[in-house]
Amino acid sequence: LFLAVCAVGIGGTFQYGYNVSIINAPTQHIHKFLNETWSSRYRKDLNPDLLTFLWSVIASVFSLGGLCGALVGGSMAIRLGRKGALLMNNVIAILASILMGISFPTGLFELLIAGRFLIGINSGIGLCVQPLYIGEIAPKHLRGGLAMGTSIFLTGGILTGQIIGLRQEIELLGGEKHWPLLLSSSCIPAFAQLLFLPWFPESPRYLLIDRSDELSCAKALKRFHGSSEYRREMEDIQRERFALDGEKPKKPWQLFTDPGVRWQLITVIVMTMGQQLSGINAIYFYATYVFEQAGIVAEKIPYVTLGTGVCECLTALSCGLLIDHVGRRYLIIGGYLLMTLWCTVLTFSLTYQELYSWVPYLSMTCVFAFILSFGLGPGGITNTLTAELFVQSSRPAAYMIAGTVSWISFFTVGMLFPFIVNGLKQYCFVVFLLECFFVAAFIFLIIPETKNKSFLEIKKEFHKLNFGRNA
Repeated sequence: LFLAVCAVGIGGTFQYGYNVSIINAPTQHIHKFLNETWSSRYRKDLNPDLLTFLWSVIASVFSLGGLCGALVGGSMAIRLGRKGALLMNNVIAILASILMGISFPTGLFELLIAGRFLIGINSGIGLCVQPLYIGEIAPKHLRGGLAMGTSIFLTGGILTGQIIGLRQEIELLGGEKHWPLLLSSSCIPAFAQLLFLPWFPESPRYLLIDRSDELSCAKALKRFHGSSEYRREMEDIQRERFALDGEKPKKPWQLFTDPGVRWQLITVIVMTMGQQLSGINAIYFYATYVFEQAGIVAEKIPYVTLGTGVCECLTALSCGLLIDHVGRRYLIIGGYLLMTLWCTVLTFSLTYQELYSWVPYLSMTCVFAFILSFGLGPGGITNTLTAELFVQSSRPAAYMIAGTVSWISFFTVGMLFPFIVNGLKQYCFVVFLLECFFVAAFIFLIIPETKNKSFLEIKKEFHKLNFGRNA
């Protein structure tokens, strides 16, 4: 099970995290490439405003690709299987790497845009299918810990990209002409998954419920759970199969009209939006300013910023160890309430930053504390709960909806965030603290604990909430 999580993670959410952060390293070289390409092609200098626009397109087209990937990921998981969809997804990553790699030699920045779009599609599919696969292969007493592999590999990808950009490894690769190698390095995780994932079975739930292949399901369960323990999982899958009574996988729009999943769907949408709009992006935006005010030398700030990535990675690991003992509700509610607290303290500390010499250090503490709280709660548990709140026929569609909401929120934050910060300054955290408190209250009032419960048991928990007196 552990090795299977690693095999799906390296080509799944690792790609998302890596490609979010790796684009920062060669920024200056890409600007220079755009200027030189434009000058040689049109015999005139590139307008600064147009340069900013082209760079924005290169950076943000990744989100558009991610949205497209989220929209097709669930369908791929149904048609090709969870494992088949992940393997096919690597073809997109390799093609994206080729396009980004040859953009500089060919002098075509359009290939860079196309490559970023394709690697966005790859990330969108990976974010949809990877937690789907992990959630279905895990026994219920380990489901939370294994599902945290999604967040661990995501934060690991971000950290890897930060480390590579830390000392401008472009120079180590042979100078500024070799920066495309950084962007095309996303093919390495893709090849790694193509090498290792075929050794692992398809999702047993997919094999039995969707394909009615009992023999392959039994073989897969024996591989994952051992010859002596697999029967219990087999019985659980059989019960879910009988309860579904041949129900076919649903389309996303069918979930919106199904009263039996009304509150599960609302919960996933609220949690997904809450994760993206929690203020984590504002924290990273303000991090450099806070570190400067604390007296940290400019040359050392990238190393301190790297510490934020290490924090998030460590808390994802910690959450993975705690989730099946403490439970989902305590961790996610506690995470949001702590984030509310740190937003409050940070608003005051940024307001009175220059009043006392110790206040900047309080701000710096708040930055790390907020990131720790995010990683311990919403950063990791949101994807886990998405897998647990739905049965087999609804789960792929639920991930498509969650992925779509996540990418739209991600894109919206990227577009509106600069205006929010410019308009409200440090008081932007008041908006985020209200949002964090609202999500914590919603989860407290609505979501039951899902620890050590089967998918059918969780469905029954929501039945009364969905149908009220008619339950």
